Amino acid sequence: MNKNDLKPAIVFEEFAKINKIPRPSKHEEKMIDYLKNWGVSRGLDTNVDETGNVIIRKPATKGMENCKTVILQSHMDMVCDKLVDVEFDFDKDAIKTYVDGEWLTAEGTTLGADDGIGCAIELAILASEDVKHGPIECVFTRDEETGLTGAEGMKAGFMTGDYLINLDSEDEGEIFVSCAGGRNTQAKFTFTRTEAPAGSFFLKGSLKGLVGGHSGDDINKKRANAIKILARFLFQTMKRYEGTQLAQFHSGKLHNAIPRDGQFVIAVPNELKENVRADWNVFAAEVEDEFHVTDTQMVFSMESTDAELVIAPEVAKKFVWAIQAVDNGIYAICQDEALGGMVETSSNIASIHTSETTIDILSSQRSNVMSNLDNMCATIQAVFELAGAEAKSSDGYPAWKMKADSKLQEIVVNSYVKLFGKKPIVRGIHAGLECGLFSERYPQLDMVSFGPTLRFVHTPDERLHIPTVQMVWDHLLDVLQNIPQK
Repeated sequence: MNKNDLKPAIVFEEFAKINKIPRPSKHEEKMIDYLKNWGVSRGLDTNVDETGNVIIRKPATKGMENCKTVILQSHMDMVCDKLVDVEFDFDKDAIKTYVDGEWLTAEGTTLGADDGIGCAIELAILASEDVKHGPIECVFTRDEETGLTGAEGMKAGFMTGDYLINLDSEDEGEIFVSCAGGRNTQAKFTFTRTEAPAGSFFLKGSLKGLVGGHSGDDINKKRANAIKILARFLFQTMKRYEGTQLAQFHSGKLHNAIPRDGQFVIAVPNELKENVRADWNVFAAEVEDEFHVTDTQMVFSMESTDAELVIAPEVAKKFVWAIQAVDNGIYAICQDEALGGMVETSSNIASIHTSETTIDILSSQRSNVMSNLDNMCATIQAVFELAGAEAKSSDGYPAWKMKADSKLQEIVVNSYVKLFGKKPIVRGIHAGLECGLFSERYPQLDMVSFGPTLRFVHTPDERLHIPTVQMVWDHLLDVLQNIPQK
């Protein structure tokens, strides 16, 4: 299969155009202009709100004017991540894609199918002249990936539809009717640097090649977290060898991604350097065995490095002990049988970076139960505050609760059975969808979410399963033809 064979062609043509437009989270200005000009040039009612969300309205096709209005919604921004040895500027460069069997992926960067493919499907619906539908509102929100601030800033009345189909899901054949709420917790250790003890030898330990992934949807897959692994070795080493000093710790980039790589710099007594190297090799073998199913490409490295000032020993110890102790991964499973054993509450230590005077930590908590989300954030704060750090949690975003009498869910499920001869999976997702915020501003909205299959989102391995795009397209067109009248 090559790019010219991608179906439906109209969707992949729009996706290719979108991937030429830089659209990092919080820097979507070029995408906003593109969408605005796209709608206006076709004579469609197009508006941009004060936050930067775009809405393009298309009238009903003949005979369907009295149908209820459907909102199609996706987010315009993308997670920007690349392999360390790839030269790429996300503020200027176009994403370079290629076909790998049945998958579309990118050359060393995130693909942007999350949620560029949703945007492309919407534009294809708007551009098509042979799709039957009632009144449609296509909504493109900004800055979903770093806090849902586009949806947060959307005022009531911007959308006027009755049903909303979110196109930001990642598993074809699954209809999402619920999502987790989320908050970030930040912590900061402040210190003064000092000279390492006389006779110290400096070592740099690094880890790369982890799978990583989405900190919500992939948190149940037992993928290794680079921060937790590196801190684990530091904890063991500082317990075993008195005089071990910490100079640097860097790992992770994004609040919503499991960190895939990282490094630290330590100083150890010169006579113990070979002991530490030997311990590192043993530790690496143990961890590789521990994650031999999920993370098969781990690369551990340790080498000598230049001397530098170290973090105040009492602060370094409290920091390492806190990272060793803090919760990471699944905290609770949903008790509601309708959600099929989905993760209810979790936490992900997402990034740590040291400066000359601070250690800055970012973590992400999620839950479908808001009281347990508060509890999870309090647990993370308590660990860091006991260790002497400043800690605070963001306001975050709400969960989207399942609607028991959803007419849209019934339409979507019946359409899927008719087209594909099997029932779709109806479930919640342990990730933040903008539907949670919409449910607060537009409590009358009946909502579902579905989309084509994506894998390894938020990483340079992100890929889109090409055949599922056609399936989602066919499904969406059938749903639009079966929307009831007002």
